Amino acid sequence: MLDWLFSNPLPVGTPAPDFARPDQDGNQVSLASLRGKNVVLVFYPRDETSVCAQQLCEFRDGWAQVQAKNAVVFGVNPQDAASHAKFRANRQYPFALLTDKGQKMGELYRTKGLIVKRTVYLIGPDGIIRFAKRGKPVPSEVLAAAV
Repeated sequence: MLDWLFSNPLPVGTPAPDFARPDQDGNQVSLASLRGKNVVLVFYPRDETSVCAQQLCEFRDGWAQVQAKNAVVFGVNPQDAASHAKFRANRQYPFALLTDKGQKMGELYRTKGLIVKRTVYLIGPDGIIRFAKRGKPVPSEVLAAAV
């Protein structure tokens, strides 16, 4: 009954659930279309809050390392495209922010809650989860799992 409150992230070594969600510009992004790349998903509670901005800015500031690892990054939360577009422009993120209305993607990735559970995943080019951690791991820790 309270699984959503106490759930762990999906385990490393398991296939990542496929998803298709719109980004801040309305473009559909699907995991299937990203095969061959390392995919970083950063689930965060709200746009323009200090910890969320800091976490995503760390990926922005380490963008060269992200690119060197053949990786793409996506921020994910339930806020709408307009909020995401403003947040992305304000912070000059070089990556898209996905809208997860109803936390459907969050449900698949065990981040759904009254407030999104801050969680970071790295999915390998083969669609297998290589890194999964609650909280705010630094980008170098996340990217160390890239293949």
